[in-house]
Amino acid sequence: MDMTTSRVDPAFREDVRRCFDDESHAIPARWLYDHAGSELFEQITELPEYYPTRTETALLKSYCSEVADIGGKGRAVIEFGSGSSTKTPHLIRAIQSAAYVPIDISGEFLAASAAQFQEQFPELPIYPLEADFMRRINLPAEVSDIPKLGFFPGSTIGNMVARTSVDLLCFMRETLGIGSQLLIGFDRIKDPDVLVAAYDDSAGVTAQFSLNLLHRINREMNSDIAVDQFRHIAIWNDLYARIEIYLEAQSDIGFSIDARHYQMAKGQQIHIENSHKYGLRDARLMLRAGGWSPVKEWSDENDYFSLVLAEARPHRNAP
Repeated sequence: MDMTTSRVDPAFREDVRRCFDDESHAIPARWLYDHAGSELFEQITELPEYYPTRTETALLKSYCSEVADIGGKGRAVIEFGSGSSTKTPHLIRAIQSAAYVPIDISGEFLAASAAQFQEQFPELPIYPLEADFMRRINLPAEVSDIPKLGFFPGSTIGNMVARTSVDLLCFMRETLGIGSQLLIGFDRIKDPDVLVAAYDDSAGVTAQFSLNLLHRINREMNSDIAVDQFRHIAIWNDLYARIEIYLEAQSDIGFSIDARHYQMAKGQQIHIENSHKYGLRDARLMLRAGGWSPVKEWSDENDYFSLVLAEARPHRNAP
């Protein structure tokens, strides 16, 4: 038996097979983040075209003290999709966090990041949790009695269509509990040229990140996709207010995945990611739909990006 194939996530295998079996030619964006993908994404965040990271980081530096004033200090920070946790120290220091639970789908990358984070905060209890945060999560028992602050930076929520975003916010509410708070980033609608450049950089790092998904299929599913026969495409869809990312076949191509044979014609595309952008009030509406009550919102001087602090309050009857 191929050992690489035996370790494949069953949900990943199912989504990849569905993509080609029913010819939907779409794969959820979360599968972009294996170890190699996570490393490439960290490179993307440092690119000059990629404004979200530096803009959000500046907001965190400026306003985390207000987050602490509003929500109180000593909360456990629960970070959904923690990645390398590069923004989190600003929050940890400001609220004098009692514990940190980084949650990520890539276990190997999570372990390495948590170890580096522990070096920065040797006295901070850290409980890494490998999990898919797209459903309710059982948090470590060690933080059960500590007030919680969820952290979901990077406008990662923009990768999801509206109904999935609302579902996720509901799951976060269930995970964190009544009385918890959530600090979440939202990317704003802006000049399409700025948006497209952020997802199709001149150095081609984002293209490598997208194409790594095909490399991952080859690595984990005993596949023989000719990755060099695909190209990365990023477009702005104004109707849906989102960047859409595709992998497009540059020639007629055949390949096998788990001993199943598939064909794609030249010009056919695999839809691998959306990045929705939000108007001035859209983020607060989304939060309310997911059971969160907005408390405060901050944005940069260009209105490129916003941070919203929300609270999980008991549901009440109308009005």
